[in-house]
Amino acid sequence: MAAATVAEAPEVLQECGCKGIRTCLICERQRGGDPPWQLPPQNPERFTYCSHTGWAVGAQESDFEGWAFPFPGVTLIEDFVTREEEAELVRLMDRDPWKLSQSGRRKQDYGPKVNFRKRKLKAAGFRGLPSFSQEVVRRMGLYPNLEDFRPVEQCNLDYCPERGSAIDPHLDDAWLWGERLVSLNLLSSTVLSMTHEAPGSLLLCPAPPGSLEPLVEGVVAFSRSVLCQDVEVAIPLPRRSLLVLSGAARHQWQHAIHRRHITARRVCATFRELSAEFCSGGRQQELGQKLLQIAFSFQGRPT
Repeated sequence: MAAATVAEAPEVLQECGCKGIRTCLICERQRGGDPPWQLPPQNPERFTYCSHTGWAVGAQESDFEGWAFPFPGVTLIEDFVTREEEAELVRLMDRDPWKLSQSGRRKQDYGPKVNFRKRKLKAAGFRGLPSFSQEVVRRMGLYPNLEDFRPVEQCNLDYCPERGSAIDPHLDDAWLWGERLVSLNLLSSTVLSMTHEAPGSLLLCPAPPGSLEPLVEGVVAFSRSVLCQDVEVAIPLPRRSLLVLSGAARHQWQHAIHRRHITARRVCATFRELSAEFCSGGRQQELGQKLLQIAFSFQGRPT
C-alpha cells in the first residue's frame, strides 16, 4: 500500500440517518427540550480487558478492583498497519461516498444484499471487496487463528464526535456470518464495551498485582460473584490495531461503542466470514462459493 497524506473528510452536518429510538447529536438538537428518546445512563466500565493475559480485570477505584475473570475469544493485534498505510486506506475510502447511518455514523457496505429477518440474500450488485483491502486480507492470513479467514463482506463505519457517533450493544447475525468478526481500527483509539444480558453470575477470583500468569497456569480459586447484567468489560482499541472476536466474545457478549469514547474521527473496517451453512458441506455451499469468488475479485464499490 503506497504512502499518502490523509485528508480529513469534510464533516457536513446534514440531516442525520437515525430511525426509531436511535439518536445522535444532530437530531437531538433539532428536537430540543427534554428528550424522551434520550439514551439511558450507561454503566461505568467495571472491568478492563488485558490483552496480555486474556482476563477482564476490575477497574481501579471500582468495587471490583483487585478481582478478575477469564474473558476468552478476544485477539488484539497492535500496529497491524503503518501510519502511511492507514493514511492511504482512509484516503481511498473517502474517494467513495459515505451513506448516513444511525446513531451519528456513516457507512460503506461491500457485500451482498441481505434480509436477515427473512433469511434471504441477493448476490446481484455485489462486485467484491474493495481493491485496497486485498493487501489487508492477505496480511490477516499471516497471523495465527486467521490463516483460513476468508471474508465475504466488509463494512466501513465512520464515527465523529461532532455527530455524537456511537453504536448500541448488539450481537452480529449468526445465520450468514461465521465464527470470527475482524475489525481494523483507524485514525483514533477508542474502547469497545462488552455486556452480557444472560441470567446468572460470573465468578471472580483475586487478581494478583502486575500479572495474571499464576492464575492462568495454576488452579484458580473463585471467591466472589457478580450478576452478568451488572458487568461491562472495556476493551481498549489502539489506533491501527486489528481486533478479532470469536467464541463467547462473538456469540454471548454484546459489543458497543459509547459516544463518550469517540473523541476524534474514527474509521472502522469490519470483515465477516460465512457461517457453516454457506461453507463446504453446508446446505447453501454453492451460493457461499459464488459469494467468495465475487468477494475475492476485489472489484467492489460501496452498495
